[in-house]
Amino acid sequence: MPITAGHIRAALVGYLGTHPEEVSTLAPVLGLLDMGADLNSRAEARGHATAGAVLLGPGGDVLQIHHRALDRWLLPGGHLEDTDDSLQEAAARELCEETGIARAAVRSVAGGPVHIDIHPIPANVAKGEPAHQHIDFRFLFRTAADVGDIQAEEVTAAAWRPVEHITDEVLRRRIAAAGR
Repeated sequence: MPITAGHIRAALVGYLGTHPEEVSTLAPVLGLLDMGADLNSRAEARGHATAGAVLLGPGGDVLQIHHRALDRWLLPGGHLEDTDDSLQEAAARELCEETGIARAAVRSVAGGPVHIDIHPIPANVAKGEPAHQHIDFRFLFRTAADVGDIQAEEVTAAAWRPVEHITDEVLRRRIAAAGR
């Protein structure tokens, strides 16, 4: 069953219950939900939900992928699919697709997102997509496995990198705390 607006709202409200200092930053997302925006659809240019994975390896490093289209090192993740049952499972699916790590080798650290980030995505003329916003629900996972065959259509490389390479200060602190 596809992820519903109710599921997205519940994940957001649960997150804000743990991180009330982010209410003003994430209030526009609640506003979009209140207006009936379909945050599941990548056609929603005002903003749509994506699912990201923060994967910690045995040594505490974080797996990052080099994204082909954006030419940047990012966390694994991507758009929701109709087959996704939850935001967390969407994050795990994207992680495994992009890195070739078996799903059985990845375990969730918590039930809710460790971070929610809103960031702009530039227009993609080749895909007919205007500039838009991603509302990225990021979930924390652990593994002892190494990278398999990367998804070459979207990813040019994958590497375990120290937590210090995470540019978002809030996310970096949360990952460091979880790695202890």
